[in-house]
Amino acid sequence: MRQGSAPNFCPPTEEGITLTFQDEKGELVELEFLGLILHEGRRYGFFFPVTEDTPACSSGEIIPLEVTELDEDGQPAAFELVEDEAIAREVYEDFREAAKDLYDFE
Repeated sequence: MRQGSAPNFCPPTEEGITLTFQDEKGELVELEFLGLILHEGRRYGFFFPVTEDTPACSSGEIIPLEVTELDEDGQPAAFELVEDEAIAREVYEDFREAAKDLYDFE
């Protein structure tokens, strides 16, 4: 099992886990789950867009999504794009610090 370097970070149970989301245009997008951060009482998931040219376990742009709903087991069931740029920067910095032993941030 993978481990992060901060108590507010929940890494994926294994590398390369992908989820399919519907974007605002109704198109399906595949995103690799990189981990979850707890920040000021809210949960934020971090994802990497997966395409034919950038498969899971690649590197590139990271997308923060806020958890908006939990299932009956307390697991994230719905996400929304983080619209507030200041919050997005804060949680991304938290993620970078917490995941520095798992991912290379250049």
